[in-house]
Amino acid sequence: MVQKWHVNEDKAWFKSYWPEEVKKNLDFQELTLSEFFEGQRAKYGDDNMMWFLETWMTYNEAGEYIDSLATALYNLGLRKGDCVAFLLPNSFQYVISYYACAKIGVIATGINPTYKPMEVLHHIEITKAKALIILDGLYEDLIEPIIKKIDIEFIISTNLVDLASGLSGFIKFLGKLIGKIPKGKVDFDPTYDFMELLKTPINVPNVKINPTEHTATYIMTGGTTGVPKATNLTHFNVVCNAIQCVNWLGDEAPGIADVGVLPLFHSFGMTAVMNTCIGLGGWMMLFPVPPETEDLVETIEKLPAPNGVAYVGAEILFKRLAEFPELDDYEIMGKIEKCISGAGPLHAPVQEKFQKNTGATIVEGYGLSEASPVVSSGSLFEPSPLGNIGMPIPGTDWAIFDSNAEDLTSGPIANGLSGSKYGEDNTGEICVCGPQVMKGYLDQPEETESTIQEWDGRIWLRTGDIGFMNEDGLITIRDRKKQLIKMAGHSVFPKEVEEFLMKNEAVNEAAVAGLPDPAGKVGEIIKAWVALEPEYQGKITENELIEWAQENMTKWKVPTQIEFIPEVPKNVLGKVQRRSLQEADPLYKKEN
Repeated sequence: MVQKWHVNEDKAWFKSYWPEEVKKNLDFQELTLSEFFEGQRAKYGDDNMMWFLETWMTYNEAGEYIDSLATALYNLGLRKGDCVAFLLPNSFQYVISYYACAKIGVIATGINPTYKPMEVLHHIEITKAKALIILDGLYEDLIEPIIKKIDIEFIISTNLVDLASGLSGFIKFLGKLIGKIPKGKVDFDPTYDFMELLKTPINVPNVKINPTEHTATYIMTGGTTGVPKATNLTHFNVVCNAIQCVNWLGDEAPGIADVGVLPLFHSFGMTAVMNTCIGLGGWMMLFPVPPETEDLVETIEKLPAPNGVAYVGAEILFKRLAEFPELDDYEIMGKIEKCISGAGPLHAPVQEKFQKNTGATIVEGYGLSEASPVVSSGSLFEPSPLGNIGMPIPGTDWAIFDSNAEDLTSGPIANGLSGSKYGEDNTGEICVCGPQVMKGYLDQPEETESTIQEWDGRIWLRTGDIGFMNEDGLITIRDRKKQLIKMAGHSVFPKEVEEFLMKNEAVNEAAVAGLPDPAGKVGEIIKAWVALEPEYQGKITENELIEWAQENMTKWKVPTQIEFIPEVPKNVLGKVQRRSLQEADPLYKKEN
């Protein structure tokens, strides 16, 4: 047991909204991912672990596939410390591949299937992947254009429906024939068939893995502050984060369903769907692509979940479900129980409508890839206020430090103890300490040194997020440190301007970023990209919205420019992509 992660129970958040159902501190075992999985398999072997394409798979069935694939990967020459990349959607194959790699100390890294070829190339190059497990339908578009530039030893190919025994053979055949089930030829030598490798006689070697030292996975950062980097997450990091999440949800709950819309290649999906679900003794409801709302509610209604349904995702997913006009036609009231919205703020109207229409509890959470990723959440058991990112989950400490300081030696502005300076006037950088904090960035020692720093004998993660702590120990995020807009000597937070604009009844969504001032007088100007509510399109102009902003906002926060767009771009999690709008703007291109 590791007790060094115990948090001082005199901290402010333990005295405010902390739920009685959740332990304040945990003793973390140093477990590998394989030991974590096998512990749950021993308890829940004959219970369902996954559902995918009308097919069920138990813990024991998954375990046998994992052991066979682990044996096959070892026989193919992969060893501890080697890396295997996955180009797979959410599927049985993804989960089996992830845990098979973990069995033999091979590092798993998931590639975003929506990437373009050069982005795939960047991912493979920086992770030095030796092999690729790929959905056959993705090969021609994503790998063939770059195949001569990547140095991989072999490919393992699979089709989406390979393990979907719940789909009849005729449906599988028809789906491939008419193109609804993606398929393709993988023209690489050597290429091995995933299903054939699952027939490998089990003979998993005994590989010595140090959970706190050896890497389990490389997860790519979001790239919101530049080219994506690979975070180095150990077995201890990811197992601890899953255990933290299980405890925040109220301990193990056999039979609970965890909705798997979030992509498993992302840290949010990896932990909040895959690893946490296994920690709960529950089962994953896996979707290869985000389903239409009607398909989602039909699935939730028909599938058994004796301990209810948990759902994690971005606010936009909950907004769609809450506003689904036929929701009353489905018997899901009370079946969906615990929901956490991440990747951005949860707004009160969405929370209220979702809870009223589904009977579920929904709160806002916070995390980042460098923390495996879950850091904090609102209480799922007691009412807790909106407008903040909740409380740090068990074993996690946090504090506000000076965002301009090169290191943390000056100590925190606020850490929840006596002497803390609370409130908006004491804004700084949010820093996090806990067993889920990454080992560092892969092959980027300078970036690691500026991000992972020591204070008071412990290692802290500088998140790059700016915020302040309230007297109850809860933190309100202002914005990303690198996305602050410097306008005429003032620091303007894009998130704050976005939230003000969205108070206008005509505005559905908004994204705000800084651009070079063409006049060279104020440093940066503020630009807002706005998507209007359908009924207001053509009935309000950009200038009229600027005039409204001038009447309702401090003058240096008012956008200089507003551009109406059909939809604000988001990534696969539903997080607003300000950077893509900023970099595509003529003013940005002219300056750079």
